[in-house]
Amino acid sequence: MTYKKNELDVDFIGGEGSLTEEEKKALNDYFNSKKTKIAKLPSVQKKRVAKRKRSLA
Repeated sequence: MTYKKNELDVDFIGGEGSLTEEEKKALNDYFNSKKTKIAKLPSVQKKRVAKRKRSLA
């Protein structure tokens, strides 16, 4: 059995240098908006199913 290594096609934000203040602000705004959208969604709660007890009949 052999494993193949896949080279990932990754995009780097801002190139090789550090991010500019404008890029930092844009990313910060984007992630904050995503956070608020997720917080506004109603939470999904799983229904608990009562465990059945075994009885000897």
